[in-house]
Order: sequence, then C-alpha cells, then structure tokens
Amino acid sequence: MRIAVVSDIHGNLPALEAVVSHFKRIGIDKVINLGDSLSGPLLPLETAQFLMAQDWIHLAGNHDYQILAHESDQCSDVDKLAYSQLSTKELDWLKSLPNTLYLNQDILLCHGTPESSNSYLLETVMPYGARLATINEIKDRLGKDKEAKLILCGHTHQPRSVKVLDDLLIVNPGSVGLPAYSDGTPFFHTIETGTPDAHYALLERTGNQWVSSLVTVPYNHQAMVKLAESYHFMDWAYALETGFMN
Repeated sequence: MRIAVVSDIHGNLPALEAVVSHFKRIGIDKVINLGDSLSGPLLPLETAQFLMAQDWIHLAGNHDYQILAHESDQCSDVDKLAYSQLSTKELDWLKSLPNTLYLNQDILLCHGTPESSNSYLLETVMPYGARLATINEIKDRLGKDKEAKLILCGHTHQPRSVKVLDDLLIVNPGSVGLPAYSDGTPFFHTIETGTPDAHYALLERTGNQWVSSLVTVPYNHQAMVKLAESYHFMDWAYALETGFMN
C-alpha cells in the first residue's frame, strides 16, 4: 500500500495542485488530508471545492474548527476571512469531518495529538523556542492509544519522521500551503522550513514495516504571495515567499 499524506493546506490551492500532480505521477493507493485545509488569506472557497471533489480521507484541524466558530475569540482574522468566502455547503462539509480516525486498526490519523487538534505531538515549545520532543514527551501525548503502529499528524507544519522505540512510526508531512508561521502559545516561537515549496509525505508498506519519505514540491508561490499582500497579511506573504518569518 502506498499512501500520500497532506496537511495544513491553508487555502493554498496552487501548492495543493502541484503536490497532487507529483504524487499522481508516482502512483498512489490512498490520500489522507490531516486538516487545516482552508484558513488563510488565499483561496479558501476554491480549495474547499477541490477537496470536496476528491475521494480522499479528510480530518478537521484546529483552524477548521475556528472557522466554524467564527464569532468566538478563538477565531483569528484569517479564519474570519475564510469563513466570509464559504457557503453553507462548504461549512457543512467542514462540520462533517472527524478530528481523529483509525485505519486498519493500526494506523491512527490526527491533526495535532490523538487527544487535541490544537496541541503539538512531535515538538515541545520552550521559552527559547520550539524543539523536537523527547520520546517520553511524545509517549505522554499519545494518551490512551497503545495499538497504533503508524501515527500521521500535522499541525506544526514541520516535516518529521520519528521512530518511537521499534514498533511505532510517527510522521508529520509538513504543510502543503504555509511553510512558516509564528505562535505565542505557550511561549512565542516560530516554525520555519526555509523553503517556499509545498510539503507532503509518502508512506509505503513493505511487509510489516512502513517506509516514509518527506517530499518538497516547488510551485508558483509568487501568485499566492501577491494574493496575501492584497489582503494585507504581510507576514503570510513573507512566509510564502521565503519559508522564513523574518
């Protein structure tokens, strides 16, 4: 079985189309989208329409829930912008998406951690910034789940493949649509991939083992830079252009 895993598209349809074109040339059995699909000053409606037409497995991420809670304090300006462009049809689709899902009993899908779409699984935020979590930190965040042999997570936009002991592989495909961001919780930190390219992951089962590949795909990011600038989200524009925050 060969699986393509995407996450954190954030309304960046050109990046998504480049990723899809890439994995279609390779040949894929299943596609999984781990959420945060639409929020951003880009193309939320067009991205939703594209995703709704695909026979993929979709999860909801924290920003998807924030779009749905557009009148709450948790909703950011980019969430509100996305909400303003979506119709009832797209919002109902978002509402229908699960936040976690098991495949074949030993594959667990989540956006953040198995217990929270708004928490980091593979990163730990310290006063000086974000770092790779320790094995014990990761195990503590798995909650009640003890059966999965493969966990696919997103949320942090940081591509990673981490082996937790011998029997558990955790893969974060990175972000299709936003290669860098800053956040203030629990301390100010930045996540930067250092490239404007789109990211996704390929997983292939060989016997009882999973082989993971983290893939970067170039696309016409300048069009999305200009679109973010037109909405006056200059931090997004810089991140889309460079893969850095400053």
